[in-house]
Amino acid sequence: MVYDKAESADVEGTGNMKPTRAIVLAAGLGTRMRPYNGHVPKPLVQIGGKPLIDYSLDRLADAGVERAVVNVHHLADAVERHLAPRRRPHIVISDERGALLGTGGGIAKALPQLGDAPFFLVNSDTVWLDGVKPNFARLAEAFEAQTMDALLLLAPTTDSIGYAGRGDFAMASDGRLRRRAEGEVVPFVYAGAAILSPALFADAPAGAFPLTGLFDRAGAKGRLFGLRLEGVWMHVGTPEAVAAAEAALAATH
Repeated sequence: MVYDKAESADVEGTGNMKPTRAIVLAAGLGTRMRPYNGHVPKPLVQIGGKPLIDYSLDRLADAGVERAVVNVHHLADAVERHLAPRRRPHIVISDERGALLGTGGGIAKALPQLGDAPFFLVNSDTVWLDGVKPNFARLAEAFEAQTMDALLLLAPTTDSIGYAGRGDFAMASDGRLRRRAEGEVVPFVYAGAAILSPALFADAPAGAFPLTGLFDRAGAKGRLFGLRLEGVWMHVGTPEAVAAAEAALAATH
């Protein structure tokens, strides 16, 4: 069986091995994506004729990921129907229909399915064009479990499509990250993909909570790192951004 809602996770070793498991965050309400979100969940909005979530899952399969946990809440039935035929990677549904748990709480709930080794995290609505080497492969090579609790993929704010914010992080020469202070402008935005260690969730709060708090805690310990994305990142948060992303994809072909 390749599609289920519960399956016991094998215990895997830790270290610098390439992650074979991942979580795809697909439970958000997508409120900014009107008019789509009334009948199409944001992960299934199409860019260039392909649902957003498939970009993430196809890249994970290419990176050697064997199991991907996908959390669902808003229009969950539609997401499950779409994922049911997929064979690579193996899909495990983490059902949040009863209560939306936020980015942190959703991952914490799924930890038993992710095993004891570091795992990929990717938002179901993030899209990028890879450079010469796939960014998931670059993340896997750069992650060091001994020194990192999280390695975030970061896009330069100036080169990203559809993003006009002040950025999320400043990055030191050794890759350590510092979150943007109030009123500050920083050069990097979180691109919605990372490698996380299960240790990041030690003593995490129960119930719903955002992942940003755990990032801040790791940063205070010097264990939050970043990797600059090679290629072009597209911020697909609104219907207008869909058009911009489709134009960028078309230009590459």
